[in-house]
Amino acid sequence: MFSVFDRARKTLGRATAALTALILAACVPAGGPGGGGPSVRPGETVQVALLVPSGSGQATDEFMARSMQNAARLAISDLGGQRIDLRVYPTGASPAMASSQAIKAVDEGAKIILGPLYAQEANAAGVAVASRGVNVLALSNNADIAGGNVFILGPTFSNIAEQLARYAVSQGKGRALIVHGQGIAGEAGRDALQAGISRAGGDIAGIEGYEVSQNGIVAATPRIVARARDTSAQSIFMTANLDADLPLLTQLLRDNGIAPPSTAFVGLGRWDTQTQALTLPGLQGGWFALPDPALYNQFVARYQAAYGEAPHATAGLAYDGIAAIGALLNRGGNNPLSANALTQGSGFAGVNGIFRLRRDGTNERGLAIATIRNNQMVILEPAPRSFRGAGF
Repeated sequence: MFSVFDRARKTLGRATAALTALILAACVPAGGPGGGGPSVRPGETVQVALLVPSGSGQATDEFMARSMQNAARLAISDLGGQRIDLRVYPTGASPAMASSQAIKAVDEGAKIILGPLYAQEANAAGVAVASRGVNVLALSNNADIAGGNVFILGPTFSNIAEQLARYAVSQGKGRALIVHGQGIAGEAGRDALQAGISRAGGDIAGIEGYEVSQNGIVAATPRIVARARDTSAQSIFMTANLDADLPLLTQLLRDNGIAPPSTAFVGLGRWDTQTQALTLPGLQGGWFALPDPALYNQFVARYQAAYGEAPHATAGLAYDGIAAIGALLNRGGNNPLSANALTQGSGFAGVNGIFRLRRDGTNERGLAIATIRNNQMVILEPAPRSFRGAGF
């Protein structure tokens, strides 16, 4: 049992660094109203700037940059006659470079920016072009940088938490104990779960935190088990990460008699991203959310056929951004890329399913609810295909 955590612990430093940079970096939103958007003449070829993290010297950044660029070009080809002039700008995974590249892109005629990926870069790019009336569709999921002319495309903790909580309430598991890792990511997840459970009409039975280490989880388990029993919690909502604390935490809870189906395990993160994780006893019967798997799997197959390799997970967000831009250009009007146009209520459809942008720069995505049963992922509630009647 502990060997699972020991293997995961080797990657914890990398995972924590990625969360800090991509998801939860402390940033300041650009502020002010969203960009009005440059005017677009009928039939005009529209220049779109794609800011990617290449040039940092990190192999992972180069892979992500390549995936983002390939996915964006695949989306453009799917638009058929839509005239989009995609120009790629490397940011070197640096906020300063992201700022200068955003300015350069607008100087060269970009009317909207897709990317950057990392939160601090996206914030810097947004600030740099805010006065130019140009909107930024960042691939980050950090709600702290959303606002003004910055709109985030990544799935947010808030959106995931509310949809999971809504499902739990519908299944009679609305009395929830929140269990979170200590640190930036865990505490942000905790706050999102609190808000999501309350909005969904659930009842928070308690909140328990733990140090994200083998010793910390072992020490906290008796306290978590006692709180679950004392409060008659119907579900345990966890911020735990598949690469670190989730395998050990769920197994220890099971070993102490807390387990599905009597007590639902609900995960804020994805539990299906590693094939071997589906065989872990502790995860069997747990619930988690994910983008529409049918649509995304089709995208992966097409991407592999076109480029000879599997895409990075962020590639789908780049595709979605181009899909939204193309839909707005097809709709026409003098300001198809304005904040008002970007936040139209019917939303957009991409390879991750339906999504729409909110006036505060965050987003709502239609997600599927899944479980792990007999070492296989099973969809419990399919992702909605439109926002009408989807419970949003």
